[in-house]
Amino acid sequence: MIRSAVRQLQPLSHGERDAIRHLPRSVAAHDAHLASLPCMTSLETGGTAPETALAFPFTVAAWNLERCLFPADSAAMLAGTGAQVVLVSEMDNGMARSAQAHTTADLAAHLGMAYAYGVEFVELGLGSETEREFCTADHNALGWHGNGLMAATTLAQPFLLRLPGQRFWFLQGGDQPRLGERMAIGAVVQTVAGPVVMVSTHLESNATAAARHTQMACLLDALEADFPGLPLLIGGDLNTGNHIGGDWRAETLFDLARARGFAVHGGPEDQMTTRPSLITRWPDRAMKLDWFLARGLDIRRSWIVPSTDRQDKPLSDHDMVLVEIAGLSQL
Repeated sequence: MIRSAVRQLQPLSHGERDAIRHLPRSVAAHDAHLASLPCMTSLETGGTAPETALAFPFTVAAWNLERCLFPADSAAMLAGTGAQVVLVSEMDNGMARSAQAHTTADLAAHLGMAYAYGVEFVELGLGSETEREFCTADHNALGWHGNGLMAATTLAQPFLLRLPGQRFWFLQGGDQPRLGERMAIGAVVQTVAGPVVMVSTHLESNATAAARHTQMACLLDALEADFPGLPLLIGGDLNTGNHIGGDWRAETLFDLARARGFAVHGGPEDQMTTRPSLITRWPDRAMKLDWFLARGLDIRRSWIVPSTDRQDKPLSDHDMVLVEIAGLSQL
């Protein structure tokens, strides 16, 4: 696990990003270069929140914000849910398509929360064809895309874990070439009954169910090794069934999690979590990609909130998934 937390990640110069573009397209070259970059070997913490323990019941939201084009509107929707912990993925930082904003920091500021943010990918281009329509410049100020979590209390022991993959976006990224691999980011939050580990993760879309099983096994192994005996909540876009002919029910990662003592929560079983958006305009199918895995927690209920604002504008191609935690339970 990466434990090095800084107040601001070290930017890459345009020359350093050009060097990535000219790397040999191999796993070895990718991994060696990634390991040399401070922005990929540390995480950023910021925002402000009181040092008060969360009282039960409280709500946790998990939301893939698809670049987070609208931080203020997204924060307003989250505020309406009353969520005290928010797990987010696909968050831009210094990308032209999202006005070069640090979307996680902006979201946390609107919500009055502390945050942790990690870079999943260094984006080497401006994004897909539809994303380029939103660009406010012809270059990315930072070129970062990642995951985060935020809370209405302080975050302790923040960490980042890169998950095993095939370096798909570096080797075969097409119009979205990237350096990086899927990851999880988490921290310990204090409740009135004791500490709980909160984890935001994003598994690979361009992979098989077996590959996502491997990513989940890596995550569970790391959490159990580093936080033995603590209650755990993992939330995010698990990309379940997001492959050719895929169906979320066929993903073996659910049985893996249950065998490790986790309960699976994703709202109503027949309610999907994807929708057409301003970027993803014509999805081939609706999918159920977004979930919570909970251990040592009494989950009172789980539900899904549509990601459209009051004017029916989609804020993401994913709906928000929420759980209400009533307390701790026996591990």
